[in-house]
Amino acid sequence: MKADYKVLDEKVNSFIHEIAAKYASGKNEHLLREMLTTVSKIGEENFDTGDMKLINTTLKEMRYAFKVFSQYRDRRKAAIFGSARTSPDLEEYKMAEDFARVITKNKFLVITGSGPGIMEAGNKGAGEGNSFGVNIRLPFEQKPNAYIAGDSKLINFKYFFTRKLMFIKESDATVLFPGGFGTMDEGFEVITLFQTGKCRPRPIILLEPKNGTYWKKWLSFVKNNMLKMSYISKDDLKIFQVLNSVDEAVKEIKLFYKNYHSIRYIDDVTVMRLNREMPDRIISLIKDEFSDILLSGPERTKALECEASNNEYLDLPRIKMHFNRHDFGRLKELIDYINSNY
Repeated sequence: MKADYKVLDEKVNSFIHEIAAKYASGKNEHLLREMLTTVSKIGEENFDTGDMKLINTTLKEMRYAFKVFSQYRDRRKAAIFGSARTSPDLEEYKMAEDFARVITKNKFLVITGSGPGIMEAGNKGAGEGNSFGVNIRLPFEQKPNAYIAGDSKLINFKYFFTRKLMFIKESDATVLFPGGFGTMDEGFEVITLFQTGKCRPRPIILLEPKNGTYWKKWLSFVKNNMLKMSYISKDDLKIFQVLNSVDEAVKEIKLFYKNYHSIRYIDDVTVMRLNREMPDRIISLIKDEFSDILLSGPERTKALECEASNNEYLDLPRIKMHFNRHDFGRLKELIDYINSNY
């Protein structure tokens, strides 16, 4: 925290330091001090009551959601999106149920919006104890389905933006079934966040039955309008996949995490953690195949100081490189290359 980031009353600043020292330890103390200072500044600057209510509700929703999810951070999770109006007799519903059932057998947990339709299918397929529900309070349509109601992993939100933050932050894969405005909103957001490097790389799968046309028509629109008019690049199409079977979707998600584990950006260095040591020949091939996006590297490395201080996967092998932080479709290709070649 900058030395001058404080409130006007020095007694309050001293009190903030005392509270931070009592309720946070070591590396987190300065962060809690800064948060308390921000909250005090809000009062000091006498914000509008509506603004105060928004900030208050947002903080409470985020605190509780982090509390719930923090107990399960050692498990990978797949977020499932799709229409609340999909009836149980439709093939898309059964497909979502099957996907949730199979992915949980592969040690993933499931996150849904906890409502009816595709969300219900996801919670039902995952089975008791294997899913989360991030419910949005609406004056119509949305209430927790029978397969997540009463579960300790059901979280209620007033605001869409805090709910969507949890969907992205706490998941490792995103699977979208056909749906309405909400599904489009959630789908375009996760694709945009991947495209701009604002979320961790992940499988993004648009899933529908073999005879379905929803995602095929969507993809046609994207290619014939966005791509054709140069609003996106050809490499951006590599961020997501349109698939037509549960087995294909599960296979792609498992493959994504075969050798790749996670990523960390530290200043201008990109650190990629791996499940297995990368052979020299793969390092050499990556230097040749991806020279268009790598300013230098990759090379093997031990955990960097920032990772070590946070105890971040210190037992895993890793590589470091100078990725241009622009071409994330190509970064997805690089991860796929790592997973498919050793």
